[in-house]
Amino acid sequence: MQPLVRFAPPEHGMATRARITGLAILATILLLAQAVMAQARPESLAPLAEKISPAVVNITTSTIVEGRTGPQGIVPEGSPFEDFFRDFQDRNQDQNQNRPRRSSALGSGFVISEDGFVVTNNHVIDGADEIMIEFFSGEELPAKLIGTDPKTDIALLKVETDEPLVFVTFGDSDMSRVGDWVLAMGNPLGQGFSASVGIVSARNRALSGSYDDYIQTDAAINRGNSGGPLFNMDGDVVGVNTAILSPNGGSIGIGFSMASNVVSKVVDQLKEFGETRRGWLGVRIQDVTDDVAEAIGLEDAKGALITDVPEGPAKEAGLLAGDVITSFDGVEVEDTRALVRQVGNTTVGKAVRVVVYREGGTKTLLVTLGRREDAERPIQTAMPGEDTPDVSEKEILGLTLTLPTPEMLSELGLAEDMTGLVVVNVDEASEAFEKGLRAGDFITEAGQQKVASLSDLDDRIEEAKEAGRKSLLLLIRRGGEPRFVALSLEDK
Repeated sequence: MQPLVRFAPPEHGMATRARITGLAILATILLLAQAVMAQARPESLAPLAEKISPAVVNITTSTIVEGRTGPQGIVPEGSPFEDFFRDFQDRNQDQNQNRPRRSSALGSGFVISEDGFVVTNNHVIDGADEIMIEFFSGEELPAKLIGTDPKTDIALLKVETDEPLVFVTFGDSDMSRVGDWVLAMGNPLGQGFSASVGIVSARNRALSGSYDDYIQTDAAINRGNSGGPLFNMDGDVVGVNTAILSPNGGSIGIGFSMASNVVSKVVDQLKEFGETRRGWLGVRIQDVTDDVAEAIGLEDAKGALITDVPEGPAKEAGLLAGDVITSFDGVEVEDTRALVRQVGNTTVGKAVRVVVYREGGTKTLLVTLGRREDAERPIQTAMPGEDTPDVSEKEILGLTLTLPTPEMLSELGLAEDMTGLVVVNVDEASEAFEKGLRAGDFITEAGQQKVASLSDLDDRIEEAKEAGRKSLLLLIRRGGEPRFVALSLEDK
């Protein structure tokens, strides 16, 4: 007789409980994912816009410009009425036509303190006689210029008010990632307060300046947006809208905002001094390429190669042309752009440790930085040396070289006692031509040693081959400006 009640085996009950637990976990994960998506993509940016809008301002500038002179093209050229209107205009030109007139321009900005400091672009207020700030409420106040920095296109203004102003703060632009949401606000095309949303399209863009660090965004930026803020979703300013890339002058989704970490340092200096005070090392530099690294025995093509050391902090500390700066103030140097920015951001007068690669080893030097804005950079070209008997001309490494005559040195703008070799011809099929060497270039060093004769160059080539080098590093001067070029020694 079979039992009336059957009991499921223990394994069956455990499997059921496991499925239930798994479904519960999955449901929890889905709820969390929905919450995260809701946070990443809010249904509306209205709360954020309402919070930050009172700190965004429109800027109107006024400038006196010279009056127009001469007849203007009020009718098409060649028109039968051209002579008539020209006579009419000539009769009425007199003093009214040539009087100075007032020109206006529009831009954007944002308040960074309750006592009325306002940030905008330098090009928005450049040359302005009067600057007027319009707030979100419609109130207008005149602004005073505190200071400008054309290198980063930043200007700091100040308005006087009895009431504390709503302001926004700078965020950490280094935390912005490609794909993060951003909100641009400003006064596009004079249309008044306007907002547009997009993402961070790219970071660390360089356009033209030594201190450029732009955030690229597809948020709509147009003329009039210049100087306005680019916000992250926390309402912090991560950039100052500065430029667009466009064939027609309108937004095509490629806009650039100067990163807040650059702007905040500039603003602090403008607020304290009314001007910028950037650190100055006092060297001319170039990037280290793969062939240059191989030519000097450097393991990685990183750092900044010194091409010249004029009078200044670096020379006083003992840095030399041919040194590769690998570390500055404890930070590894990737390339010349990174070094220029780091030096510029370092306090004037600070003593920093600079690590250089020199003659197969590293050396640490202590350099006290000067101030870039005050620095004079005389070109040091005189290299005294003795005349050495030598053949007059030689072809080597794709170059036809000769010793310089006084006339040659004069034509090249070099000192009379300058030593080296003049390039009189370059084989167009050679590596030297491909790397930009041309007739008239002046070679002062080979293998990081001075050359005063053609035989010196032969010696440097043999030394490089004996050391197992595949290329030879040459120091070239053109128009007084030095640069290093590495040429292959294979089959030479």
